[in-house]
Parts: sequence; structure tokens; C-alpha cells
Amino acid sequence: MRFLLDTHTLLWCFNDSPSLSSRARRAIEDLDNEMLVSAASAWEIATKVRLGKLPAGEELIGDFDRYLAQLGCEALPISIHHAVRAGKLPGEHRDPFDRMLIAQAQAEDLSIISNDSIFDAYHVERTW
Repeated sequence: MRFLLDTHTLLWCFNDSPSLSSRARRAIEDLDNEMLVSAASAWEIATKVRLGKLPAGEELIGDFDRYLAQLGCEALPISIHHAVRAGKLPGEHRDPFDRMLIAQAQAEDLSIISNDSIFDAYHVERTW
């Protein structure tokens, strides 16, 4: 199965946090699954580090590609198709990072690993 990690899920993997649900952890650790991380997550983490809202992300963004490889994740670039789809999404949800993850999950037929129920409103398969 193919999964897209929400930004908080990536951070919790990076920190080996007990906040990950057992179902999410099993999906992530299953080597038969393909794990993807959106470029939007790198952008979100870097932005929050710059603003001083996420000092714990400093190490991660310092060598993002290496940490993705360590976790067995592949980068998912943002395409023009993803950007247009994200911009056209209906609803009041204003978080541009979530909107991009929703668009990518829809376009690439991915299940998103997230504890955030906002994805359910957009008919995205969510694993938690």
C-alpha cells in the first residue's frame, strides 16, 4: 500500500514519539508499504523552524533527505497538477500545507497517515 505521512506524523517518527498510534506505527514499519513525504512537509517544518515555532525540527531540516532515507521514505515533489488541485479544493480549511497534502493524496491515490480528522472531510483515506 502507498502512504503519505502528515507533517506531524513525520516529526513523531523522527522523534520516535509514543504519540504515534500502534496502527500508524505498524503501517510505517511494514516494508511492503511505500512511504512518501510531501515537499509541503519540508516547507512547513522549515517555515515553523524559521518562525521559532518548532526548534525541534532544526536537525531534521538540516539534512532532510538523509532522514527520509533513514525512515525508508521517498520524497513526493509538488507538481503543477497538485498545486492547481490544492488551490481548487472547496471548504474553509485555510492551512495551505494540509490543502497540499489533501490534493496530493487525492491525485496520487494515497492513504494519509494522520491523527487529523480534517482529511476525512475531503474524502481522503486516512490511517491512524
